[in-house]
Amino acid sequence: MAESTACPAFQLGIPRYDQSRFYGRLRHFLDVIDPRTLFVSESRLNECMKLLDDFKHGTLPPGVTNGQLWDAQKIKQAIIHPDTGEKIFMPFRMSGYVPFGTPIVVGLLLPNQTLGSTVFWQWLNQSHNACVNFSNRNATKPTPASRFVQGYLGAVTSAVSIAVGLNVMIQKAQRFSPATRLLVQRFIPFPAVGTYRDSSDSSGATHANYGVPSHDNGFPGKTPSPADPQEAGSARTQSCVSGSVWPVFACGHQPLPADVPD
Repeated sequence: MAESTACPAFQLGIPRYDQSRFYGRLRHFLDVIDPRTLFVSESRLNECMKLLDDFKHGTLPPGVTNGQLWDAQKIKQAIIHPDTGEKIFMPFRMSGYVPFGTPIVVGLLLPNQTLGSTVFWQWLNQSHNACVNFSNRNATKPTPASRFVQGYLGAVTSAVSIAVGLNVMIQKAQRFSPATRLLVQRFIPFPAVGTYRDSSDSSGATHANYGVPSHDNGFPGKTPSPADPQEAGSARTQSCVSGSVWPVFACGHQPLPADVPD
């Protein structure tokens, strides 16, 4: 009885937490990015998949609790692609985005970047984003590989061009004092990362041409909706703005150089 109060009855393919409420959505995405799932062994994964398969076919062994079933579903969804049924490479799982992405963010914000280091960190960031987005793509509808390559090349070219171009412009700005120049340079990675953020995944040009996938509470069962250029354009704008602005708050004080004189 205690478990029924703390843990809802298990439903296959349905979120554990109420997605109509903010707290439920928060708990759901905390599960999605839980880095502990990165260390699940192969035997444990197979055990979870068998448990879910037994539930689906009504052959669960006695004594299996709802909590065990929810944990099994969480582990499977963190590791196995819902459309292809294949394992997602560890650095490109959603649960690996924070631990594997944080060193890249630190690299983007390093002070006194050279031309080479600026190009390297922007390239690495866009490459990581592209791999994460491709590995977690909606694979229910085939998409030409050329479109992913085109988006990746566009993202890298745009990010590097913006970062290098802004750095050169700021270096040549005579009206800026050295302290102001250093301060502004710390914020250059944000527009460089966000401006072409949309193109490194399959959600921009792909959605405009092939339709926007709709998810049932963030779980499998996706159906491509009719392509809407206006909706896709709005999504691009929102993606670029959020990609440029939100990291500033997420990184807190990091963009602000400690070596700027008072």
